[in-house]
Amino acid sequence: MKRSLGLAAAGVVAAMASLGCAVAPAGAQARVPHQGSSDVITLSAVGDMIFGNTPNLPSNPAHYLDPVESAIAQGAQIRFANLEGTLTTESKSKCPPKSKECFAFRNPPHYARYFAADGFTILNDANNHFNDFGQTGRDQTVRAIHNAGMAQTGRPGQIAIVHAVGHKVAFVGFAPYSYDASLLDLDAAAALIREARQEAPLVIVYMHAGAEGSDKTHVTGREEYAFGEDRGNPEKFAHMAIRNGAGLVIASGPHVLRGMQFYRGHLIAYSLGNFANFHNFGGGGILSESAILQVSLSPTGQFEGGRLRSVVLDSAGRASLGGSSIATVRSLSRQDFGAHAARLSHTGVIRKPAQ
Repeated sequence: MKRSLGLAAAGVVAAMASLGCAVAPAGAQARVPHQGSSDVITLSAVGDMIFGNTPNLPSNPAHYLDPVESAIAQGAQIRFANLEGTLTTESKSKCPPKSKECFAFRNPPHYARYFAADGFTILNDANNHFNDFGQTGRDQTVRAIHNAGMAQTGRPGQIAIVHAVGHKVAFVGFAPYSYDASLLDLDAAAALIREARQEAPLVIVYMHAGAEGSDKTHVTGREEYAFGEDRGNPEKFAHMAIRNGAGLVIASGPHVLRGMQFYRGHLIAYSLGNFANFHNFGGGGILSESAILQVSLSPTGQFEGGRLRSVVLDSAGRASLGGSSIATVRSLSRQDFGAHAARLSHTGVIRKPAQ
């Protein structure tokens, strides 16, 4: 079993310290700022993030997330994103030469510093773009994340441990690929979640699951496919995760927002959509709707409260606050989950359905 290590370079230590983050030394488990009540752990989570594709990169990546940075950080001890791509200098990708149907994403390894400076404390690699540049790209990506002082999850058998307000939190990321912790092998996934529950009383599970595209906003309750790939049954997987000890399940992958459900008292966010990119993903309409999810949990994983904040992506894929994402998620939740849907107010406050 692998565990994430926060290995901070000297320059990054200073950057993280300026954010109030306790950066882990080599060989230690990642830690996050000690703030707020010791009885409540608050997580901010966003969906798919990558800042362009080398050599087509934003001119000022250090400020790319400025419009949403404070909203991500506000009141949250843990800040999570799915890294939809790699941090590598490797140039040989999985794509055939001149292919227009294959996409491989990479940022320079030093971009990990920007993600850390933006306040992220843990990044997920369990997705279909982690292998865009093969083993070299995967290994270099993980090293870059660790060297920036962040935790990382998503590799086969991996449990990432983060400390928040004096409590241990375990993260396990899943996707339907052999180079990630697989969500297609339900028995193995259940065993890994149970193992994580032995490591920490609070387990947060991420899944990169489901079909993708502007017409894939609904959770079907069935196996879903994209580009000929089995992308799993998101609802079946999420319910399994909670039965085996997950306190919260978050997801992305469909590139659109999906609804939220409560199962056995625990929140499932079926897709947070795209979050930030630079001409990487398709945009316009529902593809440009994004969100920041904030959830407060007890140290043992009980739901204490939550809020969804609407985010909109411009034509280049840059995120800013605003838009109609709350209304979209509220409608999808009601349509897909009925009495078990998460209840969202017009300001995004999340409540459990009436018992």
